[in-house]
Amino acid sequence: MKPKKRVTIYDIAERLNITASSVSRALNNSNHVNEETKKLVLKTAAELNYKRNVLASNLRMGKSHTIGVVVPRINQNIFSNVIAGLEEVTNQQNYNMIICQSNESVAKEIKCVNALVNQHVDCIVISMSVETEDISHLRNVIDHGIQLIQFDRVATELETLKVINDNEQASMEAVEHLIKQGYKRIALLEGPQNLNIFKQRRDGYLKALKKHNIAVADELIMKNAWTKELGATATRQLLSLPQPPDAIFASTSDFSALGVLDVAHDMNIQVPSQLGICGYANEAFTELTNPSITTIDQFSMHMGRTIANLYFDELNNSEVAVTPKVISLKPELIIRSSTLRKG
Repeated sequence: MKPKKRVTIYDIAERLNITASSVSRALNNSNHVNEETKKLVLKTAAELNYKRNVLASNLRMGKSHTIGVVVPRINQNIFSNVIAGLEEVTNQQNYNMIICQSNESVAKEIKCVNALVNQHVDCIVISMSVETEDISHLRNVIDHGIQLIQFDRVATELETLKVINDNEQASMEAVEHLIKQGYKRIALLEGPQNLNIFKQRRDGYLKALKKHNIAVADELIMKNAWTKELGATATRQLLSLPQPPDAIFASTSDFSALGVLDVAHDMNIQVPSQLGICGYANEAFTELTNPSITTIDQFSMHMGRTIANLYFDELNNSEVAVTPKVISLKPELIIRSSTLRKG
């Protein structure tokens, strides 16, 4: 069965033998249309089951009251919670949201961004994919006069509103905690260095070692170990070294840390006495594993609310900002059983 044709103002105009502009004015309660015509138009619109095209109406006024969101993966804690925090505020402002995920693909990210631009959204909120290096598609957003807000994974060279975490400080605190627990050879599982967050987490790791006069061992730094599978592969390599690590900081994600824990269990390595494990992101499962996993909470719900409030503050602020705002949030180290050797 074919869907019914959408009723338009032209159908109402034809039924009443008046102009479409008269129908439009009547539906918008204009003073240029008499009350009798307004009542007749409203009655006919109801009879024909006319539904107002809110998007078209908003576009005529220069606003769509819609925010587009592009995230790498919706099912990760930080991104799902950011979306929830965003939605909490946007609902209060009677704004709609369109949510897209890139699945860590730059090609899909570009497709999502372009689709949102073509939908004339008022704002695009984005956290970049691991593949993203060329940011031409993000410059295109700005060129179209659409507000761009970057969060978590951002292009630092692009001057936009940004909401980020203090990744360097959080990583430094995590590694210092491991050192205080007596771990001497601390390995790092790092993500792609084209992304700012993974560079910052590496910097925090290196600063902590330097602060405590621990030499950097290149063989303990494993590149691009940002999924459970890659984390497990990297862990097997690390544990096969002549001098294996006694702790692993999975700075990329808790999924990577879960890969470490799986390998430790398979190899009958005791956690935390023989191997300490720390993740990043405070995924829900980290409380449920045996042992529970030490991690870093990014307060992603708060981040989502902060992004939305930043947008509406800028929207309502008549003053022109000299430099785009960058809001940095402080994550928190959540210490659990996987690193507690000293109680």
